[in-house]
Amino acid sequence: MRPAGNGGILLEGLEKLEGTLEKIRFYNEDNGYLVGRLRCVSGDAITIVGNFPPMQEGESLRITGKWQVHHRYGRQVAVERWERMLPVTEKGLKRYLSSGLIKGIGPVTAAAIVTHFGLDTLEVMEREPERLQEVPGIGPKKGAMIRESFKKYREMQGVLVFLQGQGITIGQALRLYRHYGPQAADRVKDNPYLLAEEVLGIGFKTADRIARQMGLAADSPDRACAALLFALRDAAGKGDVCLPRENLFERAAELLALPGEAAVPRPLESHLQKLARDRKIYCEDGADGEIVYAAPYYHAERGVARWLKTLASGPQRWDQQKSRAALETAAGKESGLTGEQRLVLEQALGRGLLVVTGGPGTGKTTTIRALLSLFHSLHQKVLLAAPTGRAAKRVHEATGEEASTIHRLLEYSYAEGAGFRFLRHEKRPLEADVLIIDEASMVDLMLMYHLVKAIPEGCRLIMVGDADQLPAVGAGNVLRDLLESGVIPAVRLNHIFRQARESLITVNAHRINRGEMPKLNIKDKDFFFVNEAVPDLVARRVVQLCRERIPNYGPFDPVMDVQVITPMRRTAAGVEKLNKLLQKALNPFDRRKNEVTLRGVTFRSGDKVMQIRNNYQKEVFNGDIGRISKLDLEEGELTVTYRDAGISRPVAYNFSELDEITLSYAISVHKSQGSEYPVIVMPVITQHYLLLQRNLLYTGITRARKLVVLVGTKKAMAIAVGNNRARERYSFLDSRLNREGEEVAGSTEEN
Repeated sequence: MRPAGNGGILLEGLEKLEGTLEKIRFYNEDNGYLVGRLRCVSGDAITIVGNFPPMQEGESLRITGKWQVHHRYGRQVAVERWERMLPVTEKGLKRYLSSGLIKGIGPVTAAAIVTHFGLDTLEVMEREPERLQEVPGIGPKKGAMIRESFKKYREMQGVLVFLQGQGITIGQALRLYRHYGPQAADRVKDNPYLLAEEVLGIGFKTADRIARQMGLAADSPDRACAALLFALRDAAGKGDVCLPRENLFERAAELLALPGEAAVPRPLESHLQKLARDRKIYCEDGADGEIVYAAPYYHAERGVARWLKTLASGPQRWDQQKSRAALETAAGKESGLTGEQRLVLEQALGRGLLVVTGGPGTGKTTTIRALLSLFHSLHQKVLLAAPTGRAAKRVHEATGEEASTIHRLLEYSYAEGAGFRFLRHEKRPLEADVLIIDEASMVDLMLMYHLVKAIPEGCRLIMVGDADQLPAVGAGNVLRDLLESGVIPAVRLNHIFRQARESLITVNAHRINRGEMPKLNIKDKDFFFVNEAVPDLVARRVVQLCRERIPNYGPFDPVMDVQVITPMRRTAAGVEKLNKLLQKALNPFDRRKNEVTLRGVTFRSGDKVMQIRNNYQKEVFNGDIGRISKLDLEEGELTVTYRDAGISRPVAYNFSELDEITLSYAISVHKSQGSEYPVIVMPVITQHYLLLQRNLLYTGITRARKLVVLVGTKKAMAIAVGNNRARERYSFLDSRLNREGEEVAGSTEEN
């Protein structure tokens, strides 16, 4: 015996087994790691673990692997090689067909097909699919749907087999297939380095390994250029718009595994110059040396500075009497405006560009309503937008005005042969006199670039947001750069309204922002702390709070009113673990409820789920949260009901589309940006040390409307409150605005 890499003891000797994959207990889509139960031909049931493409329960497998004894889960086979076999029993065929990956086939339809065709079922579906209409209950429409779904599934399996033959892992092969579809194999053959450029989750090392297998030399110029470009794109994925030249060379040299003395700039200098000649990168002198941009980010940063300068230098002049009357009308509709808020209205009348920032309780939403009233009085066409669907819904509910996502505003859509693109731009600008953007801290550089290009001449732009929140997920730190440039007109709202001061949520948010520890556990208040140090026990406390204590305190719906947010994904108190525990506690298995398990994730009727990418056809957006209201195993369809401004709206998903949603009893702090929830429960523990930052804790607690409960230790909280050293991003929009916008009017900030 010897130690195994996954926490077990490996027993010597290979084992060859055949059987039916009876149950998938766990499946990780990122790397294809599967834990399942195999029912062997002998009748014995064993646990198998290993990396597989998407499998269906009921598939017949021939595996080769080694027995091991896991310290926690006991005896299991670690699979080294496997191959699919056609199911050899009618029971296996029924299970295979009804597992959910083939649209239109549920348990009843699967039984009917297998009863009709017997062991010839798969042969018929492969070679004579039109015969499916012989089965009672399958008409032309349903038969066509089953044929198409089965064809796509088999096609995917063939592509995955080829990609695995090139040394590509299951998880990477799945991402390639989702990106390129049936053309995935051809794209790999044409230019492996394109994979690192175009496919999320495929890094340079994977593309490089494939290229080297295909015969590309280690000193190939294409390889070096690919490493430089990937280093810049990888930095952008972490928030950086550009990189210092030396930093870029270090990262590229590491990717290329250059020897120690070669890791200095010289070997890469000629390749950098070639990329510059080809205009794939741009180099500029910075205060501390040369900085390097990938072309799209160079054009975006310069473009944003240029367009903002144009906006800021061209305010529309109003008749003084008319504008004063409009201002008083707006102030009258929103009684009790502070001097800061009135200043916003005055600045908005005289500026083509204005930034409004402030923390919770300082009246940002009231200010937006006053701005809308002001410009409506002047008969101006006002557009209202936010970076995400949930943020747009919030501002719509707060103002009563129509609001959209920035992507929808710019008509982001798919065009055959051109892919996804914005249909609103400088040649086809928006039709508006005033554009107000809420939650502006979430706007990254590239989105800002597309937005400002679409603003017509004479239109004014007003950006509203909290600059102390987490920055945008994408590259850049636009809102903070605008404020720090010193040349963009800005008003900071500092006055906390009396009603807001009565809430410890608001009080503590401002305390944390000043680097002070929050006030805790004051009777009849809305901010509580539960002391627990052990991560597993923290997770159990979170579940207990959601299931028992908070609903009785409220009353609150434990599923839809209580939102758990946590800094990290893969820890004992992270997103993935908490989702499983909360699903089990709040929506446990019930034979009366339908459920489907795909790739190791179980969805059942009543589950709370989140949309994780924008879907403009369904009109659901990244971060939207709803509840599974219907699950039809026969049709291979699941319905999620979302609430839009108090109105319930059902949205249907084919089982093949379930990678668009995920369980959302627990979500990350980043995913919570732009949303509000009645109750927030948040673990704050030292296990999350890497992400214990002031702006993350601040962002988390400001998501709550009525109640915050932190679970963890005061030590961890003190670390977060004291850590205001969030990683600085390489972004030079602020200095570029200074260089290119000297004549832009200065900012106004109330103290």
